[in-house]
Amino acid sequence: MPECKCEKGMNPDLRFGTAPASATTGASGDCPQKVRVAGVAGTFYPADPVELADMVDQMLAQVVPPPVTGSILGVVAPHAGYLYSGPVAACTYAALKGRTWGRVVVLAPSHYEGFGFTSVYDGDAYETPLGRIPVDREFAGKLTEMDSSICFSESGHRRMPQAAEHALEVQLPWLQRVLGNFTLVPVVMGDQSYPTCRALGVALAQLISAEGDTLIVASSDLSHFHAHNEAVRMDHKTLNAMEAWDYFSMARNFEARVWEACGGGPIVATMIAAERMGANQAQVLKYAHSGNVSGDFERVVGYGAGLFVKAEGAISAPLLFAVTDLEKAELLALARQSVEHAVLTGEAFEPASPAGPALQQERGAFVTLRIDGALRGCIGFASVVHPLYRTVRDTATLAALRDPRFQPVGPAELARLEYEISVLSPLRRALDASEIVIGEHGLLIKNGSHEGLLLPQVPVEQGWDRVTFLEHACTKAQLNPQAWKDAGTDIFKFTAVVFAEDRTL
Repeated sequence: MPECKCEKGMNPDLRFGTAPASATTGASGDCPQKVRVAGVAGTFYPADPVELADMVDQMLAQVVPPPVTGSILGVVAPHAGYLYSGPVAACTYAALKGRTWGRVVVLAPSHYEGFGFTSVYDGDAYETPLGRIPVDREFAGKLTEMDSSICFSESGHRRMPQAAEHALEVQLPWLQRVLGNFTLVPVVMGDQSYPTCRALGVALAQLISAEGDTLIVASSDLSHFHAHNEAVRMDHKTLNAMEAWDYFSMARNFEARVWEACGGGPIVATMIAAERMGANQAQVLKYAHSGNVSGDFERVVGYGAGLFVKAEGAISAPLLFAVTDLEKAELLALARQSVEHAVLTGEAFEPASPAGPALQQERGAFVTLRIDGALRGCIGFASVVHPLYRTVRDTATLAALRDPRFQPVGPAELARLEYEISVLSPLRRALDASEIVIGEHGLLIKNGSHEGLLLPQVPVEQGWDRVTFLEHACTKAQLNPQAWKDAGTDIFKFTAVVFAEDRTL
């Protein structure tokens, strides 16, 4: 078993809440149990069990469940107070009506306690006003043996001086009303980096595939305390990436704090697990924010509901994206203007508002510079970060001045530069190397901190077959050429709209 990264010497007698409320005995009277008692009952949701059950049931009754064909492997639900996020959470849980699971794994963020690992509750049960939910300690134990970043711990579960953690707890009354009896695997992520999300997602996929009968719930709100327009813009980046199954871009943007979702790690881990168990459809059921309830549209918190489904015979279609000839010309002109302005003045070019609507969409892109057909620079952003016109402006400038393989472009070279732009689709992990089509797909190889990308046109230009393409992508990532076969390597594929200047006129 790998050494766990969790705290050592933890007091096994620590309880959540007051000792009398959490230190109980088993049916025989001689089997002490460690119970995480409700910490936010009476604030985030009603403390009275009758009132709580009635509130949940009424919210569920107001939702028409979406038609779902196939197996639901994972869901996303918000975790704010029920008054605010309840109508959105109800959309997630209404979709579970009529289905049963014997075990539920809830993945949640830690709002009040910092720790650098994934914490699986080391007690025997979680309690809400609706009753006690037993922890599946056998499954939980197996999960902690899968990776050193996953540990039995109280971290993220115990009461902190400033508040009780709510993100996991608020999901439980919904599950109790919809599913009835089930066992729980309570998981709080103190580290939401991509490697930690991947380790948890892979571990869950392996265990659930072997044992079955398990639902994964990702607990997350979206952006926090922005005005309405900014919140909607930011939150739909996350929701669009969910539908495109581009969890790699999600993880990267969450880590960089470009996008916001307090439970971004749980969402990414759930998507990784669901994908590896065969999920092939992502459905966003509802989006809203706190302003829809409070009437305050100046500082809102976003909420989203979603499902990850394994539908027999279904294939997730890529999001369609097209660039008109006029928009291509505008982007190429922007790339040239950006490079020339930066080289001649040392300052970033500030373009006027672009005319084409596609240029306002967030897209990854690369700009390739050549002189007389020879490469002079190439840099890009694989992940969705900025509107396309800004991405092209920035990557063109970086390709001219910051490509570490070349000296910066000088003024005498500007007239000779040839520009090519590649606008990327969302990234999607290749489930099998046979999916990769030469001339259609580019590759991003990732293993730990190693990462390398090759555009779709590269293997065509070089005359490579699929295996050679994979080997060169590994080499680009500074890995062994055969590393694409390793279990720890992720192969992400993408398509690109590629266009270049016509310099023949």
